[in-house]
Amino acid sequence: MHFYEDRNLGEMRTLTLLVIFLTLFMLRAPGQQRPAQDLRTIFERAQQALISKDYVAAEQGFREVLRLDPRSAAACTDLGVVYMRMEKYDSAIRVLLEARKLNPNLPGIDLNLGLAYYNKEEFPQAIEAFSNVLKAQPDNYQAHYLLGMNYFLDDNYAQAVQTLEPLASGEQDNLDFLFALGISYGKVKRAENSQKTFDQMLRVGGDSAHLHFLMGKAYLDLYHNELARTELEKTIALDPELPFTHFNLGVVYQRMGMLQEAAKAFDAEMTLTPREPFSYENRGQVCLDLGQWDQAIKFFQQALAREPRLPKSLAGIGKAYVQKGETAQGIRYLKEAIALDPGTAGFHYQLGQAYRKMGQSKESATELATTQRLQAAARDKQADQLSGKAPLPSLPGH
Repeated sequence: MHFYEDRNLGEMRTLTLLVIFLTLFMLRAPGQQRPAQDLRTIFERAQQALISKDYVAAEQGFREVLRLDPRSAAACTDLGVVYMRMEKYDSAIRVLLEARKLNPNLPGIDLNLGLAYYNKEEFPQAIEAFSNVLKAQPDNYQAHYLLGMNYFLDDNYAQAVQTLEPLASGEQDNLDFLFALGISYGKVKRAENSQKTFDQMLRVGGDSAHLHFLMGKAYLDLYHNELARTELEKTIALDPELPFTHFNLGVVYQRMGMLQEAAKAFDAEMTLTPREPFSYENRGQVCLDLGQWDQAIKFFQQALAREPRLPKSLAGIGKAYVQKGETAQGIRYLKEAIALDPGTAGFHYQLGQAYRKMGQSKESATELATTQRLQAAARDKQADQLSGKAPLPSLPGH
């Protein structure tokens, strides 16, 4: 009897579950026909939001498409564009790489990847992406231009000349292009081409602050310090609030041993671009050169607060602590700098000297031997090279 009741109860449960399943199936069945239409509608609305610069709505829309169809390479690509517009470059790169996995032949993926890497100043990766575009589309002018500019920004001047030179006839009014090409010519010892390019810059730019800034930065990069000083001082006379001008002039003053003038220039730049770390870093170096150890530490720490991965600032703090007699503390910072940049001979030299002060002769000898090895391998690199950087040129299509 009990067995019969249990069996009957089991059958009833099975029947009940079957009814629930069928009911849910019937309720969902009409929705089975909707996804294709819904996806298209959601996708189109997200695209319209992107066009309208409503990036929050566009992100939500493309993410919804991907929730419903995780293999939509088009949604991944457009979501990457949204993230780029929102300056979320890591997110852009992540979804664009996913789009490339889903459909490597979809147009625009590598071009957008290149732009995302460019904005992160990851120039080798940007070069690879733009090169991929040109393999598929050899006549893509934008990719050709961007590839050349990224070679320039990556200090690959020979490749920059080779890539940019064929475009020169169409870019004779583009100051940023002429700036990059002129410096690249100078770096590969084509002085006549370099001067002709700079002369064209003068014809195009006239007496504008932007022109004098670019000329000053070009001369700075070619170590024509007096010419750089003249052009950058002209820039400030025309536009004292143009970003990066005071910084680059400060670098010139540093090179010329005009430390008080350099300090004033970096202070002015901090007021104009307070989030940029390099004015604080170079200001700290000025304090080191003046023997102002506590002030140097303060400025280097301010630089690190804006960008924690600055080996020169870490090494600067280390050197200041060693000079203050707090050698163990200095060693800690010097080792952190070397962990980030093991190839700079000056860091190893400073650490070797610090170990010597601590009486650790074996460790000191190891660091000084490393110093000699690095100097022999790269004689053209200066241990105390300044951290000056030009602002990124404007690139078309961005």
